[in-house]
Amino acid sequence: MSAPARHLYVHLPFCAHRCGYCDFVTATGRDHLHGAYVDALLRELREEHDGSSLDTIFLGGGTPTYTALPELLRLLRALPSARELTVEANPETVTPELARELRGAGVDRVSLGAQTFQPHLLRVLERQAAPTDVRRAFAHLRDAGFDNLSLDLIYGIPGQTPADLAADLAHAIALGPEHISAYELEAKPGTRFTVAHGVELERQAEQMEDYFERVVAVLTEAGYRWYETANFCRKGKRAEHNLGYWLGHDYLGIGVGAVSTLGQERRRNTPKLARYVEGHYDREIELLDDETRARERVLLGLRLDEPLALGDLRSALDVEGLARAEQLGLAVDRGETLTLTRRGRFLGGAVTAEILA
Repeated sequence: MSAPARHLYVHLPFCAHRCGYCDFVTATGRDHLHGAYVDALLRELREEHDGSSLDTIFLGGGTPTYTALPELLRLLRALPSARELTVEANPETVTPELARELRGAGVDRVSLGAQTFQPHLLRVLERQAAPTDVRRAFAHLRDAGFDNLSLDLIYGIPGQTPADLAADLAHAIALGPEHISAYELEAKPGTRFTVAHGVELERQAEQMEDYFERVVAVLTEAGYRWYETANFCRKGKRAEHNLGYWLGHDYLGIGVGAVSTLGQERRRNTPKLARYVEGHYDREIELLDDETRARERVLLGLRLDEPLALGDLRSALDVEGLARAEQLGLAVDRGETLTLTRRGRFLGGAVTAEILA
């Protein structure tokens, strides 16, 4: 039997509004279910975890801080202890009271979804927060004693210019977060966002490599470590919970639509809120053989800036593909470890696909 998972993900699906590009499991207009949903979360947690301390806990969504504050605090106070406890927040939900209560409930890291500081791009994304809300939220969190804050940015937004991107990076750096995540916009096929902006998204696709390189150059120049493909940190404050994913650790996910990877099994809870609240998980189960887990370990591990310890992972590599990547200066195989070069990291998934058997 594998050791118990050391990482816990808790999904809080409630939102004031569903953004057009979002394909996460979310719920709007269900505010009356906040209490019942927390009851269901705590029930699943009791069934799946023995209460022992954990390495990391991450509350994601949805908008966790949209959940009614008494219910959110009830949940936080019932969670096991952890070395890192992160809560995602939308800027417009952060008040001085919320910031103080989160800190008092043991939260030591907040991930703030700014996405952009440009009002016209916020409208494209259907985000409700204004740039002033981001700055105000940041100040409230600092005043409450948070010294580990992360800021999410998105680039590749329809209508975004290089000047817009430069301004977003400058605004983010000026706030001085310990961590910045900068993601290329992924609009899933079939969402209303792709219907409305499909032509512009296709036109912008050619610029994304340039935008990516601009993001890395500006943030590293400002003193941030480019430790993962889309993530940057100062003062060694990496996202320890996400690092667990990238290092291939087991994790337990609770909540509607939550995913767990435990030993040789990956499972996904029902995405139907009513079923989950009633205690029905209706889990989809995927069995993972050693080959699959090895491939995933390589795929995720090569996203990091530190060498991947190969150990028993070499069977997941394509010898000829790896040789080509080395010849092109995209990867370095030192026998016991494998790493991508700086150029290899910019090409990312394409290089990894070449290397994998």
